[in-house]
Amino acid sequence: MYYYLIVALQAFCIYHVYKNHKPYYWYFLIFFIPVIGSVIYIITQVYNKNDADKIQDEITSIINPTKKIRDLEKKIAFSDTYANRMELAEAYIQNKDIPNAIVNYKKTLEDTVQDDLFARQQLIVCYFRLKDYVKVVEHAEAIQSKTEFKGSEQQFFYGLALKELGKVEQAEVQLKQIDRPYSNYNERLELAKFYIENNRVDEGKALLEQIYAESQNMTKPNRRIYRNTIVEVERLLKTL
Repeated sequence: MYYYLIVALQAFCIYHVYKNHKPYYWYFLIFFIPVIGSVIYIITQVYNKNDADKIQDEITSIINPTKKIRDLEKKIAFSDTYANRMELAEAYIQNKDIPNAIVNYKKTLEDTVQDDLFARQQLIVCYFRLKDYVKVVEHAEAIQSKTEFKGSEQQFFYGLALKELGKVEQAEVQLKQIDRPYSNYNERLELAKFYIENNRVDEGKALLEQIYAESQNMTKPNRRIYRNTIVEVERLLKTL
């Protein structure tokens, strides 16, 4: 049991380093000095009194990921509220149980008092992961007039779903909204591929060259984050 606690503590710290883009040396400290390194990291980079319960919950979720779900299901049995449904859906997402997450997000749509924006945003992501492109389009079109939709991950998935459904012109309209310099590198790579797949090689190549040029000025952390994207851009440019 002691061993699993150490592994869980390391996993939490490494995840926190990655999520919050902390300096790279923390990986070495946490990995090579498991207990002391993790404790130092939590004390200096994570811990305050307000975060104590959150840290405990996250470590518990790593050790026993279904416990949080069971606890939330009990909460819903006692009080089936919008907030509790949302929390349960998020727990299913964390546990990679997309179908059950969908069930709970859809349940929140029955509460007409609440804004449906967030639930539909999450449903778009869930259905895209399941490759249910018809449902992606359905929920995207329900919120596409919202300001938050413009330039979002959901709009990108909407464009890809339209492409998969053979609606090429409509797909391009959505995908081009994500084409913003010095950002959205993964999405712009997909847009370049879209151009190439639709016999617009010059446009695809131009966008790839732009992404590659921007990558030369990336900070080291960003180069690590987008390493695979940059490699794919370079590979495609060599084939054109």
